[in-house]
Amino acid sequence: MNSQQYSSPENFTDTRYLAYRFYTETIEVSRMSALAFFEAGEQQFKGKRMFWQNREKTFTWVGLGHAHVISAHSPHGRFEQIKEEWQSLCKQIVNEEREVQPILFGGFSFDPLNEKDSVWTKFPEAYFAVPTFQMIIKGERAYVSIHLITKDKDTFTAFDALRKERDRLIHSAQVSELKKYRKPLVVKRTELKKDEYLDSIKKVTAVIKAKQAEKVVIARALKLNFDQPLAPASALSQVSEEQPESFLFGMEAENQFFFGATPERLVKVEDRQALSTCLAGSTPRGKTVEIDAALGNELLNDKKNRSEHQFVVKMISQVFDAHSSKMFVPKTPKLMKIRDIQHLYTPVEGELKDGSNLLDLVRDLHPTPALGGEPKQEAMSLIRQYETMNRGYYAAPVGWIDAKGDGEFAVAIRSALLDGKDAYLYAGGGIVEDSHPEAEYDETWVKFRPMLRVLGGQMSDES
Repeated sequence: MNSQQYSSPENFTDTRYLAYRFYTETIEVSRMSALAFFEAGEQQFKGKRMFWQNREKTFTWVGLGHAHVISAHSPHGRFEQIKEEWQSLCKQIVNEEREVQPILFGGFSFDPLNEKDSVWTKFPEAYFAVPTFQMIIKGERAYVSIHLITKDKDTFTAFDALRKERDRLIHSAQVSELKKYRKPLVVKRTELKKDEYLDSIKKVTAVIKAKQAEKVVIARALKLNFDQPLAPASALSQVSEEQPESFLFGMEAENQFFFGATPERLVKVEDRQALSTCLAGSTPRGKTVEIDAALGNELLNDKKNRSEHQFVVKMISQVFDAHSSKMFVPKTPKLMKIRDIQHLYTPVEGELKDGSNLLDLVRDLHPTPALGGEPKQEAMSLIRQYETMNRGYYAAPVGWIDAKGDGEFAVAIRSALLDGKDAYLYAGGGIVEDSHPEAEYDETWVKFRPMLRVLGGQMSDES
């Protein structure tokens, strides 16, 4: 497979999908807990559940089961493959719904060319699914959809069985009490390859001083061990309580579960209007209003952080300029304050040109300088050479696209991979020529804090 295989025009139809029919049926239901619906699918759909909630809490989505999976195992052409297979599949929709659209949900790995050993054993280079059952909450209204994607011509019996299962799931979600989850008990916390990480900062700083790159993001990992396996529903429950102001996401791949609470939108498209978030440069929250304001003002006036932020604004603006007929970018950043951290923030908006699609923007925006570096290709090469691990889906695009082409992707930071009794957490920082290993190390602890709080692995200064 090579990238040229997936460069066809918008009217492309993958012939593999001509034999399929994509049946959908949606009913409006009384508003219910999204987490209760996720829980209701635990027995029958364990390993095939998905969750998303936007930062504004105006859109919540849960997927149970796999009506169809689109995945990519090659490092080349994966964005185009997902885009074109999804467009081909959408052409087979038999009964279009007016209220809600079928949604394809999933994510990409950060770097398919990274050859280091990976703990992400169940996640291919791209992994997307259309759920068998989809729940959407928009404002005060809630909908549950059935998706049946099949080559069979006689679907009456299959669809009737799906309706009965849908009604069981709704009943369970509406009448069963939500389980009360306690924070998991962390029995061990391990900094993976700490010395190698500190050494990599020195080496990358030297490379940058030699003018081989301007900025390179280097990340490291923590491993938590629990007293017992942590249920995905428990993880989502904890993260929704601890980090409600962020994008919340979760996706199962067999016995592994990737979830997080990220503040960073990569890109959103609605009715051909695109929006991206430049988020780079960070500092902790203060214990008092006065200290918090002082830290925020210091961040706004910090040369290193403003420079790091400008890398991101420049790159995202260039991508939007290529795909947009109109574009708007504020001249100066603002502060985005969430529970544990504050960031420099600049929104970028644009109106998509004909022929450009949400997944085109995802492809061209990933990775932003905030998670990769600048210039992009040189930074990625240096990450492969000096970073101590394989990031998997950490810092990569995770999100959804519907049958109309609307959707939203976030950058999967402030996240963790659950694997039985283990959890892997990731955090990184932008390395420039005046970076110091100890300061970068300290910054990663600030970024670990949200998920450590969620998973019960408190920092040493917390009770």
